Formats: sequence, structure tokens, C-alpha cells
Amino acid sequence: MKAFILAAGLGTRLKPWTDSHPKALVPVGGIPMLERVILRLRDNGFNDIVVNVHHFSDQIISFLANNDFGVTVRLSDESDRLLDTGGGLLKASELFGNDQGPVFVHNVDILSDAPLNDLMRQHKESGRDISLVTSPRDSSRKLIFGPDGTLEGWHNLITEEYRPAGIKPSPDSHESAFSGIYIMERNAISALGHFAEVSRIDKFPIMDFFLSAPPDINIGEIRLEALNLIDIGKPETLLKAESLFRDLGTKNF
Repeated sequence: MKAFILAAGLGTRLKPWTDSHPKALVPVGGIPMLERVILRLRDNGFNDIVVNVHHFSDQIISFLANNDFGVTVRLSDESDRLLDTGGGLLKASELFGNDQGPVFVHNVDILSDAPLNDLMRQHKESGRDISLVTSPRDSSRKLIFGPDGTLEGWHNLITEEYRPAGIKPSPDSHESAFSGIYIMERNAISALGHFAEVSRIDKFPIMDFFLSAPPDINIGEIRLEALNLIDIGKPETLLKAESLFRDLGTKNF
């Protein structure tokens, strides 16, 4: 199974660490986040992994060259120009091969106990083109889904901004927090390429595509009611993660 790890970000909220290191190599419990995500994917049956790099890319390239995780790991190099989450995925798709299997996408700064292999199973059974892994956890920004779990929009709970503009959620709609984990079929990745071509952009957040995808691209959620998740992209959450693994005395959730 194929996976893509988004590891190119600048990690500005983790300064001063990211003044001289990539966010992907920030240690949690003594283990770099990139290693934690690779091992989680490997242990859930993913054997072909692409990692994108930009910020201090040489350090990530060296790290991967000096560690054998027992799976194929390839690089999508954005050293010259950071392409954001949507553009980064589109560039990396050149390395996914010609088979038609789905691609599992995972942000490098996400720690969770999500059952990754089972998520892939649920996605395949759903028949959707894109499955977004969500949960009811607290978040200032949430996705809006219809009663059948189909994506309807996005809501900023602080500013009360909605996207697409003018959206009116139905009484049966609900909101869920996005986990930074999702699965895309190859036709959805092709639609992503068309979106970039028509928009004449190569750098853009993936959410822009999700919220304006053509109607024939079915986007829905896999909602995990009891998901444990920590986004280590902020100093306070990084400290929380460090404390968690110190208390657990284990390598992962």
C-alpha cells in the first residue's frame, strides 16, 4: 500500500528548533516525528512511502539515507520552492506509480492512535474518492458534513467564516475536526491536477481543492469517535506529547 507523508513545512511555531532543523525531525520521546510516522505506516501494512522535503531538506535526506525502516521510502524534493499541501501532493504524485490503488496521506506533525490499516479498509468499502479522517475533538476550525457523511464545507468557529462563501448547512449537518489524515483515489488526484491547471497555480493548500472539487468527486468522512490525537506543531502540544510518552513509557500510542 502507498502512503505520502507531508514533511516539507517550515514549522514556524516550533522556533527556535526550526531555525536550524526541519520540523519533521523534531524528537518526541527521543524519536524524530518522521520516524514515528514511517514506523506507524509500516506497522499498518504500508510498504511504499513518499516523503516531501523543503525546509532543511538536506537533514531529512541524510536521515533517511542513514536509516533503514524496512520499506521503500522515496523523496519528493521541494527544496527550491515550497508548494503547500495541495501542490506538494500533486508534485509527489509523479512518484506514486501507475497502479490504481489509493494513496494514504499523513501529516508528519500528527501523533494519533488512528487504526491506519482499518481506515484504508473503511475507505475502500465506502466507495468514495476521498476519505477525510475526523473526530469530535475540540478545534477552532471544523469541516461540515451532511447526514450521509459527505463534505459540505468548512467553518471557522472564531471568526464565523464559512467556506464556500454563503454556505447554509442543513439542520441535519454536523461538524467534525479534521485530523490531517486522508485517503485519495487516483481519479481524485487527477482531478487535483486539473484543478491546479485550470486555476493556473502550483502552490496551494489541499483544503482549497476539497472545498471546490467537481461534483463527481465524492468526498466524505471517516469519523473516529474516540480518536486520541496530538498535533505537535506548537510548543505547548509538543510538551504535551513529550509528557505523554514519558508517562506511557512506550514508543507510540
